[in-house]
Amino acid sequence: MSSTVNDTPKKESLVIIGTGWAGFKVLERVDSSKYDITVVSPRNHFVFTPLLAGTAVGTLNFRCVTEPVRGLKTVHEYYEANATELDINSKTLYCKSLLTKGEFAVPYDKLIIACGAVTNTFNTPGVVENAFFLKEITHARAIRSRILENLEFASGPNVSEEEKKAALHFAVVGGGPTGVELSAEISDFMREDVARLYPKLKNYTKVTVFDVAKKILGSFDDKLSEYATKKFQRVGTDIKTDTKIKEVQKDRLVLADDTEIRTGLVVWATGNAPNPFIKSLPFPKDKTQRVLTDGFLHMLNEDHIPLPNVYALGDCASIEHYTLPQTAQVAEQQAKYLTKYLNDKTKKPEPFVYNHKGALAYVGDWEGLFDSPTSFKESGFWAWVIWRTAYLTQTVSWKNRFLIHSYWFLTWAFGRDTTRFY
Repeated sequence: MSSTVNDTPKKESLVIIGTGWAGFKVLERVDSSKYDITVVSPRNHFVFTPLLAGTAVGTLNFRCVTEPVRGLKTVHEYYEANATELDINSKTLYCKSLLTKGEFAVPYDKLIIACGAVTNTFNTPGVVENAFFLKEITHARAIRSRILENLEFASGPNVSEEEKKAALHFAVVGGGPTGVELSAEISDFMREDVARLYPKLKNYTKVTVFDVAKKILGSFDDKLSEYATKKFQRVGTDIKTDTKIKEVQKDRLVLADDTEIRTGLVVWATGNAPNPFIKSLPFPKDKTQRVLTDGFLHMLNEDHIPLPNVYALGDCASIEHYTLPQTAQVAEQQAKYLTKYLNDKTKKPEPFVYNHKGALAYVGDWEGLFDSPTSFKESGFWAWVIWRTAYLTQTVSWKNRFLIHSYWFLTWAFGRDTTRFY
């Protein structure tokens, strides 16, 4: 018997873990007419991480750098939950809700693991209890609140000189792009806004970058790294490289040589460690504990055989024999590659190849760095123009492009908002 016009093929169930660069970019591009898509993630939004540092000091509003998951037409179901266990034999993902605290199972035909990574503390005592991180909007809000709290404390009565210096010493541990850009944003805030709004405190503020490496921005061209170092020195930001942190206490850092440095804020931005879900998986991992995949992004099982219906990409995964950096650029390209074949199964896939498009960093005071994959390198004002233009165009929605441009103008015209919400 011939099928009727109402007969439609059953959609496959596609489950995506994570709403970071890899997971969200898959959601943007996947063909929802072919899949019933379920998203499992502890956050119901995507964060445009390159501009997150600016939100921590009020250069941008927090909503400028977020995109809601439920705003995408591709999403069939969303669960605010953590993935906890994977049964590849029954094709079932087990999860724990963050709201009801209950556990539940999600069956799948295809699974995409894109749960990202967490900040690497290197088991340094006191980091989790006393330091701040910068991966989520909640982190940026907490940093902003602490900075404003310390400013109000230092401007109050009966505060000694030493207490003011300690409260207004902002330490950033990690000299990579995240640490450098946050330090630049804090430095801008201190020079442009604190000096105007808290004139009696301007001589007490201090920003210090600590890094165990011999130089900051080690992944950048040497000349660009040197430019950033000199730029920080000119604006009064201290750089302490080749320095190991032994412990983070409530109001100070303890260095490896037992030197104690009093601080009012410590932000820990030292690279990535595996997500707890990735840690729990009994599958092959690389030396950084990322799950291994083949060149087509299929996760490998215990025998290093690709699992045909399970993919892993972004910061939580590594292609066997093809190590790539844990960057948004890699995650986005992997998401684009994967959805190309998910949407059209008639295409014969080719192994994933990463195309590096360069690296950008903001170093403060309307200056930036552009490290292109060619011999062209740029620093200073025009690199800052490239930095702003690139990130403005890469922002997900036109709404946020408008918001970002508006807040950049408002900050330039009227200064950063110092309203403190309790």
